[in-house]
Amino acid sequence: MSGIFHEAGFWVAVSFVLFFVLVGKKLWTPIAAVLDSRAELIRRELDEAARLRREAEQMLEDATREREQALAEARSMVEQSRKQAEDMAAKARAEAEAAVQRHEQMARDRISAVERAALKEVRQLAIDAAVDAAHAIIPQTLDDKAASALVDQALAGLPAAMARQAA
Repeated sequence: MSGIFHEAGFWVAVSFVLFFVLVGKKLWTPIAAVLDSRAELIRRELDEAARLRREAEQMLEDATREREQALAEARSMVEQSRKQAEDMAAKARAEAEAAVQRHEQMARDRISAVERAALKEVRQLAIDAAVDAAHAIIPQTLDDKAASALVDQALAGLPAAMARQAA
């Protein structure tokens, strides 16, 4: 009479099932809570990243629009300077040459300043976009160990980077 009730494996299986029936709910509730809180944190971070991306895109559009306006304004200034130079040339040749030189130099300086400002702003927006893209791509391509190593490396290089930026 060697029935299934005399098998040690049967009683191990029964005790395993009973253990999980009795203790499983107590273990599953905290595990599920931890997983739910982690999912909510990730969801909030994704929402924040999307919001930041929309803001960066809007800033890029604004910067592009401002740059176009600045270039149109610079062209208008150059045209006005030329008209003034022609009017002055008709009045007096010597006075006109001096005025043309002053106005052209001022226009070039303004154009140069506007171009530098626009270029700086576009570069900053490109940096922001690259950082946002990196924030989106890095978590998908790095495991926790590699990410931790990169963070440690970045923290180690932080004083040098701050010193370069301050200079």
